[in-house]
Amino acid sequence: MSNGKPPYTITEGAADSLAKIVESVTRLELGTGFKRDIRLHRENRIRSIQSSLAIEGNSLSSGEVAAVIEGRIVAGRQEEVREAKNAYEAYDAMMSLDPYSVSDFLEAHRLMTKGLIGESGRFRSGDIGVFDGPVVIHIGARPQFVPGLVSDLFGWARGSDLHPVLKSAILHYEIETIHPFADGNGRMGRLWQTLVLAKWNPLFAWIPMESVIYQNRPQYYAAIEDARRANDSGAFIEFALASILETIRAQVEHQDKHQDKHQGGRGAEQITEAMLSALEAIERAPLSRKEIFAAIGMSGDSRAFGRIVGPLLSGGYAEMTVPDKPNSKLQRYRLTAAGAALIGKARSG
Repeated sequence: MSNGKPPYTITEGAADSLAKIVESVTRLELGTGFKRDIRLHRENRIRSIQSSLAIEGNSLSSGEVAAVIEGRIVAGRQEEVREAKNAYEAYDAMMSLDPYSVSDFLEAHRLMTKGLIGESGRFRSGDIGVFDGPVVIHIGARPQFVPGLVSDLFGWARGSDLHPVLKSAILHYEIETIHPFADGNGRMGRLWQTLVLAKWNPLFAWIPMESVIYQNRPQYYAAIEDARRANDSGAFIEFALASILETIRAQVEHQDKHQDKHQGGRGAEQITEAMLSALEAIERAPLSRKEIFAAIGMSGDSRAFGRIVGPLLSGGYAEMTVPDKPNSKLQRYRLTAAGAALIGKARSG
């Protein structure tokens, strides 16, 4: 790394995934009930923990991880039970952590590995290698360089204007490459990516990206290896963003099915008069949230926005002019081709 900046390339595939991630997470946030689905949040947290541990060989099922979290006795290796308890504590504390603080990084490692290794919460004091059977496939940085490398990496990340989604993937990969700990490097890389994403949008604290990585383990390891050979994290970034997108889309699909079940399907018949009025308000030109509600003569509080504009965004009838910054003061909402067709259908009907 030069001045802390790691080598990376943003491929066309990664850029395409980033645009779709921003669009999809906005739909999940504003157009579905995901934010309020506490039961699903809990299920997803269990999936995150179980999947991240399973990648490292932990044999506990999701049901067993849930039992551990609830304090019930689980028959199995006590080391695996301890890993589950620790991971739950680390994920539970996640939102109180600063993703660019070395001391918080060490504290998270302490939570993740306490009672499991001697150097819990500390950078390793010895050399370490990653093996495929008897073959060494990666040697971590020499221990005397680890603190400086992590400090430089986090310093770069804190000051970088790179989009947090891209930054999260780079940090995940670089943590894997530096291998700063005697054990727990994979778990920490995945936790830290989730943390960076959750600081960008808190929904990511409840989106189980780790489960998609677990399902695609061969591709995960291949992406890490391809990036190492190229000395550039581009291949890993592309894989990581594709995984994030897949996870978000699965959550949106789950919410859509839930909504279909309880509302009898989606479509134009569910468009209310207030929604149609909002679409007509932005027919001529993009408008701000305040301007939309002034035009339709309603109060534009967050509940009204979620009830009226949220479904228009999730249904593809309207879109944001600044999609990567949903809360931007410059944010405007404009009509899409689908929205124009819906207006036309309503007028002709």
